[in-house]
Amino acid sequence: MRLSSEGIALIKGFEGLELSAYRDKAGVYTIGYGSTRYHDGKPVRPGDRLANEAQASAIFSNTLAQYEDAVNKGITVPLSQHQFDALVSLAYNEGAGVMHGTTIARKLNRKDYTGAANQFLVWDKITDPATNLKVVCEDLVDRRAKERAYFLTGDTQIKCSNGQDV
Repeated sequence: MRLSSEGIALIKGFEGLELSAYRDKAGVYTIGYGSTRYHDGKPVRPGDRLANEAQASAIFSNTLAQYEDAVNKGITVPLSQHQFDALVSLAYNEGAGVMHGTTIARKLNRKDYTGAANQFLVWDKITDPATNLKVVCEDLVDRRAKERAYFLTGDTQIKCSNGQDV
């Protein structure tokens, strides 16, 4: 499967667009639509700047395949398009490894779709760069609840915290 246009809108809505590199809440340099690396694997660095939204979309598109592949390889049960899209959103934000050996992947591969949906809510923490401790991030609490709802219902009327429709 591949990410649908609704899935692209979901992730872009959560990530927002920033043309200048910035440190996210976990202290990682990020640019465009939540990209931490460019398509060639080079990390985003302080002072990096994108020319426009089209360049941000190109970076986003060029890095999506690894997250789609993680879901396609890690999840062995049938998925609807909205379930796939929600899982790619989670993998995009947490890393491709979230689809291998985690509770969400195990539950889903046992066809426990509801149990897997509830596991979205577990992924609400970041490592605080000041203390190096895991702390709940309210933005992730909001995002995970919306990803869970989208996984379960495919409801495209879910609002992102930035007020945009998914």
